[in-house]
Amino acid sequence: MVDLSTTYLGLTLKNPLVVSPSPLCEKIDNIRRMEDAGASAVVLPSLFEEQITLESHHLDRFLSHGTESFAESLTYFPDMIDYNLGPDGYLEHIRRAKFVADIPIIGSLNGSSTSGWISYAKKIQEAGADALELNLYYIPTDPDLSGAQVEQMYVDLVRDVKASVSIPVAVKLGHSFSAFANLARRLDQAGANGLVLFNRFYQPDFDLENLEVVHTLTLSSSYELLLRLHWIAILYGHIRADLAVTGGVHTALDVLKAMMVGARVAMMTSALLTNGIQHLTTVRADLLAWMEGHEYESIRQMQGSMSHRSVPDPAAFERGNYMKVLSSYVLKT
Repeated sequence: MVDLSTTYLGLTLKNPLVVSPSPLCEKIDNIRRMEDAGASAVVLPSLFEEQITLESHHLDRFLSHGTESFAESLTYFPDMIDYNLGPDGYLEHIRRAKFVADIPIIGSLNGSSTSGWISYAKKIQEAGADALELNLYYIPTDPDLSGAQVEQMYVDLVRDVKASVSIPVAVKLGHSFSAFANLARRLDQAGANGLVLFNRFYQPDFDLENLEVVHTLTLSSSYELLLRLHWIAILYGHIRADLAVTGGVHTALDVLKAMMVGARVAMMTSALLTNGIQHLTTVRADLLAWMEGHEYESIRQMQGSMSHRSVPDPAAFERGNYMKVLSSYVLKT
């Protein structure tokens, strides 16, 4: 019998299939259906920093920096008060999810600073969440703000939140850092129990006829998984924090690749939005079939088997791969 179980953030999960935040997670009935379809945990949609600060009529300095007035800065954001049920409704949603589901429920906070986060991190814990994901979605547009300052802001945030709660804390962040491996180690040392790679930064388009910004949402594809696999393979064995893949997980093969480079779980959103919640059942069945066909006894057996830890000189490996890829393209005659 194939053992699909894994551990993530100190939690024992029945398999590596975790549902990441999406509108699907806003309904209690859907969370119950996700569990029935095979999900081992659910990460709820984020409570945004803007919701917390707007509720107290005070925008954080990182968000208001560069604006002329509070009123003007408010126009940048949609009506956030009732998004995801609002701060109080969000806590009630956690309580209800925990009541109906036996799998772990992970709360999420989205922002970039400690303002308001500490108290709500505590409230999310008190509401019954099994863990907390800090969704660090912040694009530094101030030319005077250095990369070192941004990284220190992240490290301080993780350290402060960890000091305020006893539940495990994961950090979800983007890949655009000059020395990502170093930042990962610093977040690990600050107390992060897990790193979720990577946040998808959504880029707006432009309507040239009306001269307006067009907000677009493009769902992921399996191709986007490659960047996540690359970095988890590099980090595996070098930090204590658990590693999770999010973005580009659509099939059982995607999950298997994530496990082999060293991820503990593979998170899915776009695949469920495209194919429905029942897609989890298909992925789980395909996962079992592949492992049985290739004589794997457990998920743990394969985790990290294709990471950089198995390569004597990772830097040389990266250079060699770069040259092989360039030389692999054949011009059409």
